[in-house]
Amino acid sequence: MSDAIKHECGIAQVRLLKPLEYYKEKYGTAFYGINKMYLLMEKQHNRGQDGAGFASIKLNTSPGDRYISRVRSNAAQPIQDIFEQINDRINAEIKENPEYANDVALQKKHIPYIGEVYLGHVRYGTFGKNSIENVHPFLRQNNWMHRNLIVAGNFNMTNVNQLFNNLVDLGQHPKERADTVTVMEKIGHFLDSEVQKLYKKLKKQGYSKVEASPMIAEKLNVVKILRKSSKNWDGGYAMAGLLGHGDSFVLRDPSGIRPAYYYKDNEVVVVASERPVIQTAFNVDYDDVKELEPGHAIITKKDGSVSIQQILEPLERKACSFERIYFSRGSDAEIYKERKMLGRLLMPEVLKSIKHDTINTVFSFIPNTAETSFYGMVEAAQDELNKQKNEAILAEKETLTDARLQEILAHRLRTEKIAIKDAKLRTFITEDSSRDDLVAHVYDVTYGVVKPEDSLVIIDDSIVRGTTLKKSIIKMLDRLNPKKIVIVSSAPQIRYPDCYGIDMARLEDLVAFRAALELLKDHNKYEIVEDVYKKCKEQVDLEDHEVENFVKEIYEPFTDEQISDKIAELISEPTVKAKIKVIYQTVDNLHKACPKNLGDWYFTGDYPTFGGNRVVNRAFINFFEGNKDRAY
Repeated sequence: MSDAIKHECGIAQVRLLKPLEYYKEKYGTAFYGINKMYLLMEKQHNRGQDGAGFASIKLNTSPGDRYISRVRSNAAQPIQDIFEQINDRINAEIKENPEYANDVALQKKHIPYIGEVYLGHVRYGTFGKNSIENVHPFLRQNNWMHRNLIVAGNFNMTNVNQLFNNLVDLGQHPKERADTVTVMEKIGHFLDSEVQKLYKKLKKQGYSKVEASPMIAEKLNVVKILRKSSKNWDGGYAMAGLLGHGDSFVLRDPSGIRPAYYYKDNEVVVVASERPVIQTAFNVDYDDVKELEPGHAIITKKDGSVSIQQILEPLERKACSFERIYFSRGSDAEIYKERKMLGRLLMPEVLKSIKHDTINTVFSFIPNTAETSFYGMVEAAQDELNKQKNEAILAEKETLTDARLQEILAHRLRTEKIAIKDAKLRTFITEDSSRDDLVAHVYDVTYGVVKPEDSLVIIDDSIVRGTTLKKSIIKMLDRLNPKKIVIVSSAPQIRYPDCYGIDMARLEDLVAFRAALELLKDHNKYEIVEDVYKKCKEQVDLEDHEVENFVKEIYEPFTDEQISDKIAELISEPTVKAKIKVIYQTVDNLHKACPKNLGDWYFTGDYPTFGGNRVVNRAFINFFEGNKDRAY
């Protein structure tokens, strides 16, 4: 995507169901689980490059033996850094103790990271500094094995303050308001409570603490803990956790906003944010990988038993559509088809904008994520070209010569790789004019393929802020001297902030919002802005379920095309000679292309949770008051 934005994270969880000796015998190494975790995390690096973390648990260790290991990194290449640290430590231990090399029992006892339960996380820093303290997994330690809790998630909560206050009401003293801390402490509170209740029951029955410990592990009700913990969560999440004795879980939000997939056979249980990474890492078919249903958790007990349990009542499915358009790996079979369809559905508007003149049009894309939609758009353009050929042949059938037939058939669609993204340019100089000049060269172009009479159609997966288009792409494309540049977005106009993981917290950053404000000025309707502000302020003290999204009124006076045309003005500059046209996907076509992912709040303002309306109104209040704080 031309606009750099950050977003939700990626999780990976692996539970080995056989003794480590089994993997040594079958696969040649007891580090099978670590190797698979590396693949799962590396294949999800598209979901986060600001930080990465890895944790493991050894089952059935003796008191005094270390059974939890964790490593986190916020280095430039955090996944590689983590596994280099793990690899170096393993090699150092084996070098110092050669007897470990072929003895799995000694490896498990003495070498960290090797175990049966693993949790990995890749992170984009959507909020907060990119310090190591913000990198998942988070660890809540306790001398009771069962009370140790490791949590990592792809999530964002809209009601962090409420969750924080709930913890205070429980008598806790949380160290900060971050949603990760509040979520982990909420789970930890009910974990502590459940362990304590079980111990009291067993004590009454005459069991000692030593005797009670394995019985607590067996009886611990993870479903009950998760139901109590998540009762008041408002947000999108795929929450993964490990308990010190070996239980593990992944819980998905009831609207299915954030994704989670799982695979199970007699050797392993694996959960990840992306289906194709499981397919690749474990060489299994598409149908073997299942989607975790909204509001459900996959729970693996210490004894290896696996169950899918409903934790929360599922709501209307609102899986994030923007994730399908951009963030998820395009190698997923469904996602690949959906992205192609997004491109295909745009073609009627594109043809209208070029007056069906495919002879004098060059088609291209913004690398790299828009490439798949480009293929779909080109297929639709090829259909149009074939139609034009048929019409020409039929119109001239009485006088058609071989030479003329060859001339008609020789007409081919003109597709070129026009935009080339160079290595990331660092703007070391902070003075504005210098920085703008450097930003303008993030992309380069292919010269010599566009004629002055040509239109240039170029597709991007989305236009969020419009900054890179204005500062770089359009200026670069204009150097090719086309008569017209048509910028096509495979996503609809992004009008509202996200509050479930993607870093779009401020309304004024969105080019569609700025365009609507300009249109209000042009039509002498800017008083609507103050009216909306007053309505938003009147709702500040209401309960979330009572709040309405009044920001929709900013867009209501105008058609989608009016806003698109104003965006074209905003992203162009007087120095640009070509005529600029912007075409966005429609919401209806988005739903046709992505029928399972109907979470469209970015485009429609229809938030799937009550907290979303409060967030969008707060974002508008912040904009109106000039407050740079986040809305959640």
